[in-house]
Amino acid sequence: MFWIMGADEIWHAMKEATHGQSPFWNTLANQFTHPDWNGFHVYDLIFPLFLFMAGVSTPFSVGRELEKGKTKEQLLLRVLKRTLILILLGFLVNNGLQLRPIAEFRFPSVLGRIGIAYLFANIIYLYAKEYALIFWFFFFIVGYYLLLKFTSAPGFHPGDLTPEGNFASYIDRSILPGHLYVPFPNGKPNMHDPEGLFSTIPAISTGLLGIMAGLTLKNKTLSQNAKTLRLVIAGVIFLLVAQIWNIDFPINKNLWSSSFVMHVGGLSLLLMALFYYVIDVLGFQKWAFFFKVIGMNSILIYISGHFIKWNYTNEGFFKWLGQLAGEPYGAVLMAITFVLVKWVFLYYLYQKKTFLRV
Repeated sequence: MFWIMGADEIWHAMKEATHGQSPFWNTLANQFTHPDWNGFHVYDLIFPLFLFMAGVSTPFSVGRELEKGKTKEQLLLRVLKRTLILILLGFLVNNGLQLRPIAEFRFPSVLGRIGIAYLFANIIYLYAKEYALIFWFFFFIVGYYLLLKFTSAPGFHPGDLTPEGNFASYIDRSILPGHLYVPFPNGKPNMHDPEGLFSTIPAISTGLLGIMAGLTLKNKTLSQNAKTLRLVIAGVIFLLVAQIWNIDFPINKNLWSSSFVMHVGGLSLLLMALFYYVIDVLGFQKWAFFFKVIGMNSILIYISGHFIKWNYTNEGFFKWLGQLAGEPYGAVLMAITFVLVKWVFLYYLYQKKTFLRV
């Protein structure tokens, strides 16, 4: 959320301030964009990491309620409620509250995908044996791989993975109401949506991986060092498999390809191991308070731009600072204060113990 709430603009502002002449700032700024199609940038990790962390929390939230005696059916209703709220919030983020023809609405969303993948991952967690989670993880990504390798949109050869020709985008064009995010090259709408319904199938595996990581962290029979080591080993293996799979099924966030699941899964496991070791094992916690304030209201700050004019607020407080700095670094300072304004807002809510929970 630190990057999504505006920190990424600091790097883009530095790129502009150096007039695109600095290889360092150019590379860093480029990593905080999404590739047009195949490939991977650091920015691509943020969305699946959210879903991974939602999975990590499951054994500590849903699992704790099970231990307290709640029935699976009660917990399933709670999970379903969360899913519906996330889908609704995602729809509002995309479209606002203005009424218009259904063709002008976009139904797929980031929050909607998190909600749907979270729902199915939690259903599996509630009703399957723990060892079966591994089976279901590979069931979705291998099945998705086979579907996309041996099918295509009409008029394209089997296994076509272009935006126009892949089977996932074709299904979304066929069944989803409203419009998709990416238009065809000729301007015709509804070619592809990066949060489409069909490509949510492998995203379920991202949630399941988080659940398995959470179960590892919750395992009382393992030492803290053993938990860290397991996460690291699994993360390295995932990254190796991703690079091999990438040869035949490219790493692609737009399609949430199976190799993408493995790649971001490996990175998520390594990051989980790193921060678990630093914060929980070594006990270095105070430095993370800045990010804790953001994380406690992550959904609120994600949707806040639709009802708070943050640029107006930032300029009201700090426009003088940008003018004082002058060009080219005034814009960099304004990007930094933009994040600061949001953080102070979140800190106020944190102090008041006011959190938007789904």
